[in-house]
Amino acid sequence: MSDHGGPRLSTINIGAPVPGELARFYATLLGGEVTTDDAQWATVRLPGGATGLAFQLEQHYVPPVWPAGRGEQQMQVHLEIQVDDLERAAAWALQCGARLADYQPQDDVRVCLDPAGHPFCLWIAT
Repeated sequence: MSDHGGPRLSTINIGAPVPGELARFYATLLGGEVTTDDAQWATVRLPGGATGLAFQLEQHYVPPVWPAGRGEQQMQVHLEIQVDDLERAAAWALQCGARLADYQPQDDVRVCLDPAGHPFCLWIAT
């Protein structure tokens, strides 16, 4: 095995209009802990050593459109969140402040939008 310096994914960084608000949303949704929260930057530590989340201020933030049409702001990344019970997990996401997307392309996935409009998918293994 070659030594490539040990690269490993530690954090996923997401642009946000209010980093702390989005950090608190995902910490609540995923059972994590907000570890940094200031006007420019917020971080969330997730249970079990999962890859962390960070939220960086984007002063001219434009939320993505799901699904995007020609000329509309496209999402650059979205989170895939595996769940045990799709309906209960979707209800929890809504209670935390998410919105259910109008377009739902699959029966075994629920596309939600976080408070800043980023799509994320709740999915159940079939």
